[in-house]
Amino acid sequence: MKATWSMLLGLFCICFLMANAHADAKEVTLTGKLTCAKCGLKEATSCHTVIVVTKDGKDTVYYIDKKSPDYKHKEVCQGEKEGSVTGTVATKNGKHYIKASKITFND
Repeated sequence: MKATWSMLLGLFCICFLMANAHADAKEVTLTGKLTCAKCGLKEATSCHTVIVVTKDGKDTVYYIDKKSPDYKHKEVCQGEKEGSVTGTVATKNGKHYIKASKITFND
């Protein structure tokens, strides 16, 4: 009986932590210049779509997750476009990433 209660308590704690992790991952919209990290910014060894957001005179580069359902690399490789990216933001190894649910360009 004691083992059952311990297992239930552990399961409850895991569920509680997972619910809080998902609550922190809310979507944001970033507006800026969409370009290629290799071809446009010359800061990567392979092509990768990024959005450069300028705030208070400082540029921040967000790498768009290649597994995002709305990746759109062909449109910005070898050039750049103004637009916005909506998705969830994370920081890993000092770089900013966004898993895009929607990418729109200003025409």
